[in-house]
Amino acid sequence: MRRSKSGKTQHPIKEGDNPDEPDILLDGSKAEAFTDAVKKIGTVRNVEEFWTMYDFIIRPDELPVTTDYHFFREGIAPTWEDPHNANGGKWTFRLPKKGILASRLWEEIVLALVGGQFSGLPDGEVCGAVISIRERTNVLAIWTKSGKNQQMINKVGQALRRILSLPTNAFSMMYYQTHPRPTD
Repeated sequence: MRRSKSGKTQHPIKEGDNPDEPDILLDGSKAEAFTDAVKKIGTVRNVEEFWTMYDFIIRPDELPVTTDYHFFREGIAPTWEDPHNANGGKWTFRLPKKGILASRLWEEIVLALVGGQFSGLPDGEVCGAVISIRERTNVLAIWTKSGKNQQMINKVGQALRRILSLPTNAFSMMYYQTHPRPTD
């Protein structure tokens, strides 16, 4: 904890023993190039800044179709080509359009990233998360650094199951895929 200039206590964002500053990004996905479509909403350095920003963000179940939210560690772009993501992959959930499930699971994942709930994983293994609002389904993806290490992939999957309170057979609801390589 540290004190702000006003003397209020601030709680750092936790990611193992080495906190980073996640970025919250909003992507309308309508620009010619993906990187042109991404609009940074802000950077959060502590829990208080996170809640100040998060309270004003539209929940995923209220977003228009073709909108994505990205929540990534500072310095990591939400692209396959980013060096932090290049050898990684993502755990993906396809979610029904009805109800608030997408918003609930998104919030659980973001809170887990802010609160350091991915225990047992090396710092930086979870690069970020994306929620994609689409016509027929919503897609939640958790991006990881290690796409070829099956043991690490399984550990992240187990952490997701625990964080989201999913049943033991939840692996049928989610799948892992490695990011495409530029030569793929």
